[in-house]
Amino acid sequence: MQSTTTKTLSVATYNIHKGFSHFNRRLMIHALRDQLRALGADVVFLQEVQGAHTQHAAQFEDWPAEPQYEFLADAVWSEFAYGRNAVYDHGHHGNAILSRYPIIRMENDDVSAHAFESRGLLHCEIDFPDAPLPLHCVCVHLGLNERGRRHQIGALIARVKREVPARAPLVVAGDFNDWRDLAGARVTHSLGLTEAFRAVHGRPARSFPSTFPVLRLDRIYVRGFTVHSAEVHHGSPWSRNSDHAALTATLSLAG
Repeated sequence: MQSTTTKTLSVATYNIHKGFSHFNRRLMIHALRDQLRALGADVVFLQEVQGAHTQHAAQFEDWPAEPQYEFLADAVWSEFAYGRNAVYDHGHHGNAILSRYPIIRMENDDVSAHAFESRGLLHCEIDFPDAPLPLHCVCVHLGLNERGRRHQIGALIARVKREVPARAPLVVAGDFNDWRDLAGARVTHSLGLTEAFRAVHGRPARSFPSTFPVLRLDRIYVRGFTVHSAEVHHGSPWSRNSDHAALTATLSLAG
């Protein structure tokens, strides 16, 4: 009997600014969860996710009891992975991936370029229906310094070449801090990736600041997929949640 499982995949990427609004004025994690659920994404790539923060937990009565990635995943995304990058006396934060499909393997690769800015590549393998091999997802948050970003893009390229089979579907998404699109040129040429917004709209999305996006910082790169749509979620009410806009794309397995 022929499988009726869909080959369509909806993905989102969002730098959630540790659950706070611009300039850390208001705790927005509850509103952010509602709007994230409304996107209906199958796999969500999150950056600046607070794993723990004892000071905020004491300060805010509605601070979630569980880590932010668990709070956001609850009852919608049955699987999640967290890569702890920055660790300090009162807590830690990093990247997270939420998935409707089983995560069968995860690894967080430390790609920090210097001691003052902790960065990582969160790499998950996901059991995606009808895919010839497991779906590989890499959640990225690159550094603010261009020299550091060059090092981190090199680490990303090396990881994908080493860990991801050529026939496996692949999504690399997150906050690249790459406003001049130098990193984008490297990953597309070296890894054969397609940037979702460039495929649909001709160029990467403007995603920062979320009130009126000007800089093209956030990206969704794919391999082994056809891109059907790509959308930026900015302005009200999204701009109240974070300083970055959320991005979504609808994909289908190529071939």
